[in-house]
Amino acid sequence: MNGFMDPFWDGHHHMETWFGFPFFGWGMMLLWWALLLAIGWLVYRDAEQRGMNGLLWFILIILPFVGIVFLILYVLVRETSGRSQVSEKDRALEILRERYATGEISEEEYRRRKEELER
Repeated sequence: MNGFMDPFWDGHHHMETWFGFPFFGWGMMLLWWALLLAIGWLVYRDAEQRGMNGLLWFILIILPFVGIVFLILYVLVRETSGRSQVSEKDRALEILRERYATGEISEEEYRRRKEELER
């Protein structure tokens, strides 16, 4: 046994402990950072496409230990806000088309309301 788990550890960092990371080597640490950066990049792109602050979410994701909590939070926020906004707008346009098709509203009113909804 080497490092902090060794009952005879003398308090000095040895090369075997990888500078304070007795259970992670440099390769494993770099692998975790690469994984966090990849997930952060994917979240950044997704957030930007949904009109959210991608840079903020990227930074929150790549923070060690806190990143997992914010990743879960992002997925929950992303699911509720992205879909509901799009579906409400689509539903309103669908109702507007139905009202125009049945003759409830004129072509002029249809165009005006459609323009308002698309903004």
